Amino acid sequence: MSQAAPIRPHDAHWYEIRVQGRLDPRWSTYLGGVHLTSAGDGTTVLTGRVVDQAALHGLLAGLRDLGLPLVSVTRIDPAGVDHPHHDHPGEPT
Repeated sequence: MSQAAPIRPHDAHWYEIRVQGRLDPRWSTYLGGVHLTSAGDGTTVLTGRVVDQAALHGLLAGLRDLGLPLVSVTRIDPAGVDHPHHDHPGEPT
């Protein structure tokens, strides 16, 4: 059996994902530790560091499984991100 590839820091990126509807912040753990913020337009914004593309697809699948319509997915510059929980949501501890 092969070992999983190591997580490389350059594979991780910060994302802002917007979904239609309200999502309680308690769902953060289920969604890999991303920060959830309710926006005034009836959407929820998820912000966090995602370790690689596989983790991003897993996060998007989790949103799909919750039945939340996807509005947008944007890779963002971490310099402009307020780090509300911890520095690296979605990363293994």
